[in-house]
Amino acid sequence: MKLLFHLDAGMWHGSATESLWVMEVGPGQYRLENSPFFAFDVSFQDVVLAKFVGGTLTFVQVLRRGGHSTYRIIPRPGRSSEVRQYWAALERQGCSYEEGPKGLLAVDVPPEVNIFEAYAALQAGEAGGAWSFEEGHCGHAVG
Repeated sequence: MKLLFHLDAGMWHGSATESLWVMEVGPGQYRLENSPFFAFDVSFQDVVLAKFVGGTLTFVQVLRRGGHSTYRIIPRPGRSSEVRQYWAALERQGCSYEEGPKGLLAVDVPPEVNIFEAYAALQAGEAGGAWSFEEGHCGHAVG
C-alpha cells in the first residue's frame, strides 16, 4: 500500500508529492517500509497516522519513531567510481540505500549504526567531490 506525502515543490527536487510503501499496523496507523527521497522528518520503520483524502491514503503525522535516520546523497555527474568508493564505508557500517531519479540515493542508517561515524562518511564523500548530501531526518539520539 502507498502513502502520499505533500511536499514543497519549490525545493531543489521540484516534486509536489512523494509516495512511500507502508504496512497497516493499526486503525489509521501505518509503518513506513522504505526511505523517503524527498519528504523530511520521517524515516524507514516510523509509524505514522494517515487518512484517506479523496480515495488516497495521505500522511497526517508521525506517531512513533523507528530509530532510523535518513540522508539523501546527490551524486556529482561523472563521479560514479568515487561514489562507489565512498559508499563502501557506509555499507560496512550497515547502511543501505534505494536509488531514485537521476541517481539520487535515499540512505537508511539503522538504529544500531553509530550516527557520528555514518555522518563522517557522508561528509568524506562530499569533501572528496563524489556527492552532496542532505539530512532528511535524524532518528538517532545525538545529545
